[in-house]
Formats: sequence, structure tokens, C-alpha cells
Amino acid sequence: MTVDLPNNLIELRRNLLALSALVEQQVTRTLEAMANSDPDLAREVKGSDAEIDALDLVIEEQCMRLLALGSPMAGDLRQILSTLRISGQLERIADLAKGISKRTIKISRLEAIGLPPALLEMAEATRSMIRKGLVALSDEDVALCKEVRLADNEVDDLNKQVLRWSREEIPRNVDHTDAAIHLLTIAQRMERMCDITTLIVEEVIFLVEGRIVRHGAE
Repeated sequence: MTVDLPNNLIELRRNLLALSALVEQQVTRTLEAMANSDPDLAREVKGSDAEIDALDLVIEEQCMRLLALGSPMAGDLRQILSTLRISGQLERIADLAKGISKRTIKISRLEAIGLPPALLEMAEATRSMIRKGLVALSDEDVALCKEVRLADNEVDDLNKQVLRWSREEIPRNVDHTDAAIHLLTIAQRMERMCDITTLIVEEVIFLVEGRIVRHGAE
């Protein structure tokens, strides 16, 4: 059995970009719920990842079929391999967003706590980094990929600030211990989202230029 490789690759890319749009929307709503302490929105996000999971599976099945039956070479092979990896990474970002929503719901049941400014800055930096990363994916923009890789340093610094805040807040007000731990976990998950976004843009560089830049390789 043979497959129409060019048309299948077009459909594969269309599905990947559809998945990236769903994930970006999921992240935006998750971080909005967290920043506004909105448990109702967090519950909506928590229950809305089935479509993402289903599309991730469709993409995986398409990739495996094309690898088995399409005899892809060179750029076509890179596209399939990159798509397979990026799809899985997008699904992981969505899982992390779901985890943040769960923490937002838990915080809403505790004594009110003011969100540290560094956490709100981190949410905005995370949203911006993911948005730019997905634009880089859509446009296959290597220059923007490099910009996104550098942006990860800002998120790492903000994560450290949230950690310092939690170390000061817990001794200052022990009633806020559980909430502070939840917020610290949210910061860690945002930091992980950005790490994964870095992996995505590194896959885009591999797709466009055939260069492996993961793990510091250039």
C-alpha cells in the first residue's frame, strides 16, 4: 500500500498547527484563571483537554503511517519526525496547564493570599514565550526560534524570585503555607512549560535547517 505523501504532509502540518492553537488557548485561559483567582474558569480549562489529547493521538497515528508507508526522505522525513516530537511536547504543555488549573482551584478553597508580583510577571513571560514559540512553528522562523530560546532565562530568574518569596511568606504567615506551596508549584510548572517551548523551537530549527541544537549542540 502506498500513500500520497505530499498531500498527507499538508494534512499533517494542518493538524499540528490546529493542535498548537488549542494548546495556546488552553495556556492563556489557565494563566488568566490563575492571575484572576477564578476557580470557575480553572474548572473549565481542567475539563477541556480531551480535544487536545485526541488530536495528539491522530497526529501520532499519521506520523507512524507515513513513516511505515510513505518512504519519506530528507526534508519530508525531518517534517514527520519533528511533528511527532512537537505534538507530544504540545500535549505535555496542555497537561501542565491542567495541573495549574487544579492548583488554582485548590487555592480558592484556602484563606486568601496575595499573588507575588514575580508570579504574575512569570505568567505574562510564559504566555509571551509560548505565543512566540508557536508563531515560530507556524512561520518556520529560525530567527524567532533563537529569540525564544534566549527568553527562557527571564522565566528561570522569575521562578527563583517566586521561590525566595515562598521562603519568606511561609515563616511570616504559617496560615498561608498550603497556598504558598501551591503557588510555588504553579511557578515550577510554568518554568517547565517554557523549557518544553524551548524544545519545540529547537525542533523547528532542526526541521528548517537540519541542525540539531538540543542539549547545547550547535
